[in-house]
Amino acid sequence: MIILIFVLVLWYGGLFFQSFFLHRYAAHQVFTMSKTVERITFILTWIFQGSSYLSAYGYGIMHRMHHAYTDTENDPHSPSHDPNLFAMMWKTKNIYQDINRQRIEVEPRFTKNVPQWSAFDRFASSRISRVLWISLYILFFVYFVTAWWQWLLLPITFLMAPIHGVIINWFGHIYGYVNFTMKNTSKNLFRFDFLMMGEGYHNNHHKHANRANFGVKWYEIDITYLIIRVLDAVGCIQLKPIPVKSR
Repeated sequence: MIILIFVLVLWYGGLFFQSFFLHRYAAHQVFTMSKTVERITFILTWIFQGSSYLSAYGYGIMHRMHHAYTDTENDPHSPSHDPNLFAMMWKTKNIYQDINRQRIEVEPRFTKNVPQWSAFDRFASSRISRVLWISLYILFFVYFVTAWWQWLLLPITFLMAPIHGVIINWFGHIYGYVNFTMKNTSKNLFRFDFLMMGEGYHNNHHKHANRANFGVKWYEIDITYLIIRVLDAVGCIQLKPIPVKSR
């Protein structure tokens, strides 16, 4: 039971900070936060993502590129141009690392205001940090495992963030339903997204990329957005108003 709780905490904790911080803040900036809160969130992202920590800078830029080039050859991750999910994620990893280590030139429109804490990212993304987290996970399992099948969950703890990415970037462009017909393959995976905390409403998100709430229909409950509303209400962050389009 302890192992299951541990894996669920890592799953939903890592997923929340990926959705809240890396996706909605770093990439789309649907809300603002103070520099102090931003630094605290960097650290919390590292704690919950652990060995699969993703940089806000690398993730934010790559995700903006995904929206600009969705389902084209320039898309960093698209089932339309990769033979299988492993090939897609390997390509994604390489592009992410090239961006994060600034080995390639990136257009200014993709880098504008993306949060960056270079010194912390170097440590959090380092081999030392990743090996440290992996070692801690193994020790936790050694101490608390009560059945052989629980060991099957250990690799998930190592690769939590890539697994989250595969679910949305591969399956979210192949399976599901569509609320909005667009020139891309994005789909909503679930009518109530209990698994991905709102990230599964991928078709909705591609239609309204700068909307904090990924749910559109009454039954599409975006759990991450509900938490964002609470954080906004208590003053930890400040939601940006949605601009009204003139007719």
